[in-house]
Amino acid sequence: MPLFFIWSDSVSSTEPQQGEQLYAAREPVFPRRVNGKFRNLKWIIMIVTLGIYYLTPWIRWDRGPNLPDQAVLVDLANRRFFFFFIEIWPHEFYFIAGLLIMAGLGLFLFTSALGRVWCGYTCPQTVWTDLFILVERWIEGDRNARLRLHRQKKMDLRKARLRLTKWLAWLLIAVATGGAWVFYFTDAPTLMVDLFFFRAHPVAYTTIGVLTATTFVFGGFMREQICIYACPWPRIQAAMMDEDTLTVAYRDWRGEPRGKHRKAEGAEQLGDCIDCMACVNVCPQGIDIRNGQQMECITCALCIDACDDMMAKIGKPRGLIDYLALSDEPNERAGQPPKAIWKHVFRPRVILYTTLWSLVGFGLLFALFIRQDIDMTVAPVRNPTFVVLSDGAVRNTYDVRLRNKHGEDRGFVVHVSPEDKFELKLEGYDGNITDVPADATKLQRVYVIAPAGSEEAKAERVDIDIWVEDPVATERVSKSSIFNGKAN
Repeated sequence: MPLFFIWSDSVSSTEPQQGEQLYAAREPVFPRRVNGKFRNLKWIIMIVTLGIYYLTPWIRWDRGPNLPDQAVLVDLANRRFFFFFIEIWPHEFYFIAGLLIMAGLGLFLFTSALGRVWCGYTCPQTVWTDLFILVERWIEGDRNARLRLHRQKKMDLRKARLRLTKWLAWLLIAVATGGAWVFYFTDAPTLMVDLFFFRAHPVAYTTIGVLTATTFVFGGFMREQICIYACPWPRIQAAMMDEDTLTVAYRDWRGEPRGKHRKAEGAEQLGDCIDCMACVNVCPQGIDIRNGQQMECITCALCIDACDDMMAKIGKPRGLIDYLALSDEPNERAGQPPKAIWKHVFRPRVILYTTLWSLVGFGLLFALFIRQDIDMTVAPVRNPTFVVLSDGAVRNTYDVRLRNKHGEDRGFVVHVSPEDKFELKLEGYDGNITDVPADATKLQRVYVIAPAGSEEAKAERVDIDIWVEDPVATERVSKSSIFNGKAN
């Protein structure tokens, strides 16, 4: 993707000039309201994503008497993650790592196909900024009214009332945002009561305070500056895009030269752009898409809706601003039709990202459905490595951590192979069956004994397998280890 730079003819040196300001204060952007298919799509995405975020902690899911009934819960106290019928244990963190890899590949996939659609439609900064702008518009009016209020130097009663009302609404949204986040980490109804009566842990109040402050400032005051200065994605997106990527662009070969006076002399030489500034006035980033691709553009496509609406009013074809690919420019300039959209989307780079994304997804699903509900780890006790009993038998000690993922207590059978050469005993039990609580782990000490005079008792090292079986679920797992003999 070519990069375009605008150079000023008045400055020939990169050195700061005398009296030149190296910092300019932010000029607030007041986007105008617009209607259209892309704006409607953004409304739908905003409602769905905010609904998921705010409501998910309150969904219940029955897992039995020994497990929490919150559908989505990050249980840090018990080091567990619950997602409806899925339960992720600490040793299964590879599922979380896999989801993060899928998220990254998905970001690469959509960016290579459609530009910064993540930034324009589903990024949390975009979603909450849209919500804050919506509240601002309800209270202060559309763009012109907000501009007049901003430029009004005198703080009269009306301006103070509108400002305080807006800030209070923003603050309520910010508090709800911070509160919803902490509900994912403990039982939501219980925490709600504890927060109300000031019985919650200080960490909960601190987290809500930090998230409230960041949401209030980022969505209300910084807005496009987060995208431009704080987010790294605008600076690396070019690596994901090429000349076939569909992104929002201006057909300058059709719109230029632009002009307003359509009935004046020489109007037949003008392009379709009437320089109405509608595309600029609706842009939440405050840029002019007619200047070409810019780092600030988040591909929200609101300028497309604004331009299409204006073209319909003046009787010109829609699409002066549209989703375009750089590779189509020569054909369109020559009056030929562009390539079909599917040819832009289904190209080697996109197919590669899709394949990698699918492989990771199928791998996670396969690992999820083949995992067993029992698990174990074996750690030989090294001090001492073996003990010679009074009858000459040699004993090794192992710490076996048993994991019961079922929602009920289970009796696990522990044995060692080869069974005909070793004897196994469990500390605290007469037999070889140990009780493991529901949905918990248990550390069980296991003794493996080689009879006196046997080859295993005399050998330096012997390979063994320690098995654990669940007779109810007919599941079994094993871990390999080493038996240390006297080596005489």
